[in-house]
Amino acid sequence: MVVTNSQTRENQTALLSVRGIYKSFGLNQVLKGIDLDVSSGEVLALIGGNGAGKSTLMKIIMGIYTHDRGDLLLRGEPVTVANTAAALARGIYMVPQEPLLFPNMNVEENVVIGFTQSKAELHKELVAVMEDVGWDLDLSRKASGLSIAEQQMVEILRGILRHADLLILDEPTSALTFDEVKSLFKVIRDLQQKGIGIIYITHRLAEVFDIATDVAIMRDGIITIHGPVSDFTREDLVRGLLPPDAEEAVKATGSVSAVDYSAEPVLELRDFSGYGFSDVDLKVWPGEVLGVAGVVGAGRTEMATTIFGMDRVLGGKVLLSGVDITGKKTRQVIQAGLNYVPEDRHLNGLFKICDVAANTTSASLYSRALGSVFLNRRAEREVTDGYVKSFRTKITGQEQLAGSLSGGNQQKVVIGRSLASGPKIVVLDEPTRGIDAAARGDVYSIIHQLRDKGVSVLLISSDMEEIVELADRAVTMYQGRINAEFKKEDINQDNLMAAAFGIAGKEEIGA
Repeated sequence: MVVTNSQTRENQTALLSVRGIYKSFGLNQVLKGIDLDVSSGEVLALIGGNGAGKSTLMKIIMGIYTHDRGDLLLRGEPVTVANTAAALARGIYMVPQEPLLFPNMNVEENVVIGFTQSKAELHKELVAVMEDVGWDLDLSRKASGLSIAEQQMVEILRGILRHADLLILDEPTSALTFDEVKSLFKVIRDLQQKGIGIIYITHRLAEVFDIATDVAIMRDGIITIHGPVSDFTREDLVRGLLPPDAEEAVKATGSVSAVDYSAEPVLELRDFSGYGFSDVDLKVWPGEVLGVAGVVGAGRTEMATTIFGMDRVLGGKVLLSGVDITGKKTRQVIQAGLNYVPEDRHLNGLFKICDVAANTTSASLYSRALGSVFLNRRAEREVTDGYVKSFRTKITGQEQLAGSLSGGNQQKVVIGRSLASGPKIVVLDEPTRGIDAAARGDVYSIIHQLRDKGVSVLLISSDMEEIVELADRAVTMYQGRINAEFKKEDINQDNLMAAAFGIAGKEEIGA
């Protein structure tokens, strides 16, 4: 961990200072007097629960929102950042958590858009940056064909190429592989040595101690902790993040699983093949949490979307409680008892211009509980209210548009929608990506409750700790195939990591 000399920072003017920043949306006061400093060469980890105000503060710094009162200072001078162009002109660039690319443009066009230099000059610099970072991206590929991880890499390249004095990284590693994270951290350290100030927004506490020099915690619109990382332990940060009533939820790990492996599998894949994966044999039993680990591009998401009827089956069969659902339409798959929480909630999981209630019940409209002809609004409100409370979702009301929620709260709505359909098995694809510590505890608790009720969970996660904590059994995918399987007692990060990178297989590790 690189740590800037604290005495040097005390004697220098902060690159960015925010003083007494307040912001309200109607009656909802989001920021309640924020004071924060970022110095040159400092990596400030900004952490906090969904709805704490992090995104709102960053949008004020970027000129997307106007604060109600307070001051922004750059190098000690008060400034007005009226719009994004003004922020960019002052050397501030934000890499968003959800990539914002032009799908019909290629990688290079997306990175260099807005520059005035010659194309040849920009191409040379971009290639040099990519070589320095160690990322291998085909610059001629269309953005529409990129994975989430690749889209995020493009966004980060945009910021690096703009030579920003202050770089804001919003959950930059949420979809990156282990090697890609290492490459990113190298870039961050290089930028730090060049005097670039970095605000690093993350929910992964381990990253705070790996890369940050300083840490600040936001909770309910205020800064509760701010100082050098060396002054805090992980337990200090967890306590600073959580409201008192959430502490027990994070501690909860659920009861010990008692899966009956002599029963009929609830889900069975036989020689199942599709785009990005092939010859998958898999069984999931009632009440079992089966973890599926692997690196980005291993074929896990492609397998899930093909099961769910979103992509074409190229071979094999899918059996749900013994019934063949191979190649069925998504609605038929849901009615049969399987639902899916996608990795990309914006592309496949959310109706952003519809309210929270409509999103929560959208997969259950054929259910008689919601009305056989006309929608039973009372039933809709009751279902929605149950999941809002269980997930501690921060909303102003059920009529709030889903697109106006913070990223983590949007994810909770998507998960609630899938569970509201009453599935026998639910496929959770990176369910805690972009979710804070308290919400993560809530999701873990929900997974345990589902298991205890006999609902099966196919848990796809790049977070090895998540697989270790939650799974009754685990498999890894490597280059589109399942290459290892582990019983509960053999599930650990070393085994999962080795198998995910193809270092060991079934014959070596066993199940």
